[in-house]
Amino acid sequence: MKIKSKCCRVKVYYFTIMRKLILFVLFFFCVYAHQVFSKKVFRPGEVVPGSYIKSYGYRSFFTSHQIPDTIFKKMFGKSYKENCTVPRSSLRYILCLHKDIAGKTIVGEMVVNASIAQDILSIFRQLYEASYPIERMRLVDYWNADDEMSMRANNSSSFNFRFISHTNVVSKHGLGLAIDINTLYNPYHKYLKDGKEIVEPITAKPYLNRNANFPYKIVKGDLCYRLFKKYGFKWGGEWKSSKDYQHFEK
Repeated sequence: MKIKSKCCRVKVYYFTIMRKLILFVLFFFCVYAHQVFSKKVFRPGEVVPGSYIKSYGYRSFFTSHQIPDTIFKKMFGKSYKENCTVPRSSLRYILCLHKDIAGKTIVGEMVVNASIAQDILSIFRQLYEASYPIERMRLVDYWNADDEMSMRANNSSSFNFRFISHTNVVSKHGLGLAIDINTLYNPYHKYLKDGKEIVEPITAKPYLNRNANFPYKIVKGDLCYRLFKKYGFKWGGEWKSSKDYQHFEK
């Protein structure tokens, strides 16, 4: 009888332990499932609340992908023109976060060359961590690949296939190897030989005075400049015959 009673106690003890273990595993599974399935999918251009970043972090927003079919459909005939000589496989669709001047966290998107995708993600991640302001980061295709209209909207972008004027050489933007940041406030500026002045976008004339104070301005030595230089990019603001304050290329 004593042996039987002892066996029963052992069985009860192990049953209790197993029940507690199962409940413990189920509890953590439910917590994990809640975190996974309660995560909202934020689309490019959407604001991400600070409470969401606090709960889930920000690093998972910084990703690089082969260009999805849905994105390529938006690009084809616009930034990815019918005469495009750059293989789709040589490009990457990146997603990231950026903050505007008001401190709002926004989902950004950009198409870049695959060879610089990880560098660009690292740069944007560090700019985000430092709250460096970037107002807008959408595909140029939302403006029908019209650079002038995209720049007027202060949009930051990269890939837009084209040849250098009067040549068969693909431009840096055409290769996805150039990035334009805060384009309205950091214009392209040049005087032609006939004295004609070129400003792009045309609405950016007030921002040619680089000694003036205004938002989203890129200056030599600021964080944006330092990071792009660190990763081997050249800045158009240091060109001699023209100035392209928005432009970084590799």
